[in-house]
Amino acid sequence: MNSRQRRGVILLILSVVCALGAFAGVLSVIGDVKSKVGPEVTAYQLKADVKPYTPLTASQFEKIRMPERWLSPNAVTDLGQVRGKIAVTTLRQGSLLQSDMIVNQPALRPGQQEVAIMIDAATGVAGKITPGSTVNVYATFPGQRQGDPAQSKIIVTDARVLDVGRITALDPSADNRDRQPTEAVPITFALSTIDAQRITYAESFAQRVRLALVAPGGGADVPAKDRTYELANDK
Repeated sequence: MNSRQRRGVILLILSVVCALGAFAGVLSVIGDVKSKVGPEVTAYQLKADVKPYTPLTASQFEKIRMPERWLSPNAVTDLGQVRGKIAVTTLRQGSLLQSDMIVNQPALRPGQQEVAIMIDAATGVAGKITPGSTVNVYATFPGQRQGDPAQSKIIVTDARVLDVGRITALDPSADNRDRQPTEAVPITFALSTIDAQRITYAESFAQRVRLALVAPGGGADVPAKDRTYELANDK
């Protein structure tokens, strides 16, 4: 074997050694990545935006695979969990579905309907009213004609609260800024048709709408004579 052949053999051996070293390096990197990422699991993300209180179906989500260690503990991994659920708030396209984004659909009694109105956050809710609470709804109205006394009325009694939304900032006009609320909360009720009309009328025309929490088992029957209040008639 001449010197040229020996150099060729040496270069071939070095090439093989370098290739084996590179292959071992790749295997080491792959093994390191696998050890850091871990096994993959199924998760679900939104195909499109979903509005609040919208009933959820499996078709609104798409399945994805992602490392288990990157998945939050409350992530939904079984679409059976959305059956009979509604969105708590707006669900954004591409967001991973989590259990705190959904709640059970409210069970309405026969003849009832869901009605949501905005309530002054400071005076109407005060952090005490939650889903499942029972409330009386009060509204104050100015006199119908100049000189007529203002009145406070109980518009609805024994109203069942289905949901309490997030506080929303309002932008009252400058001339009424000292009288109008600056923050409001959407409250959803289960009401009969006539009570739904009463409460929406109050939201539209009353100066103020307030909620009074009714104690559990306390009853909400209010005599007709006590449903309207005028300061002049207070004895």
